[in-house]
Amino acid sequence: MPLWNDYHLPLSVDEAVGLLARYDGKARVVAGGTDLILDLRQGHAPPVEALIDVTRIIGLNEIREAADFIVIGAGVTHSQIVESQLLQQKATALVEASYVVGGPQVRNVATLGGNVAHALPAADGTTALNALDAEVEVASFSGRRWIPFTSLFLGPGKSAIDSTREILTALRFKATGENEASAFSRIMRPQGVALPIMNFAAKVRVLDQQIEKVALAVAPVAPTPFRCQQTEAFLTGKPANFESIDGAVAVLLSECKPRTSPHRATGAYRQEVLPVLLRRTLGKAIERVKTGEVMPEIYKVE
Repeated sequence: MPLWNDYHLPLSVDEAVGLLARYDGKARVVAGGTDLILDLRQGHAPPVEALIDVTRIIGLNEIREAADFIVIGAGVTHSQIVESQLLQQKATALVEASYVVGGPQVRNVATLGGNVAHALPAADGTTALNALDAEVEVASFSGRRWIPFTSLFLGPGKSAIDSTREILTALRFKATGENEASAFSRIMRPQGVALPIMNFAAKVRVLDQQIEKVALAVAPVAPTPFRCQQTEAFLTGKPANFESIDGAVAVLLSECKPRTSPHRATGAYRQEVLPVLLRRTLGKAIERVKTGEVMPEIYKVE
């Protein structure tokens, strides 16, 4: 039995949503296919009448600035993100997160939009987007709308996007500006499936040696993307140094409750990892503000 019958390559968003409407719930959108095709082959998703390939739609593979925002088309691959000088300078956390996704072959086809559309709360890019306060644009036959990206997540793999009638077309977030920087860190198993034991993203604004504003995202600790709001509140107004970060550890551990996972690690081990990631990630972001050097760690040569 075929997994699909028809395969379409629309050249515009309007054409794509028109095709979805025509198939009346029996078509699915595909870009890199690293999630959907596997689900179809392994029987985790039922066969469909048609696949709508959005990789040739003009604009969906572009990274650009628009006013204060950076806009990333839903068809942009992780490799494009890693290679973008704009993102290296103004969204460093996202570059560092995209670099650890799979291997080069996966990064060359897998898209950031696909991670979000498939509601993967522990995905590295998802964690970085969470710290960057991202929004997503969703298109349907009735038009387009921008919404907070976290509102799409109903649970692991459960998205508010109707994948048979709607398309995630773009993501956007405010670029880091003066006195701001971001960073991402991950702890993973050295062998086997490249799942993060824990990942952590931070964005911080430092003025007069104090933390004026901070965003901290960690995963996986919840069925949807998680922000460490109590830890953020504790750190706001504190001196931008490691003493303040150390003081925030108890708050972080009180609000983050990672469970034991047979594919990742025990809950107890991941609790031990959390302070390490807080110190490493927020410390790196603060250092970038102070030095003005925001180049991602992956491009540094010791």
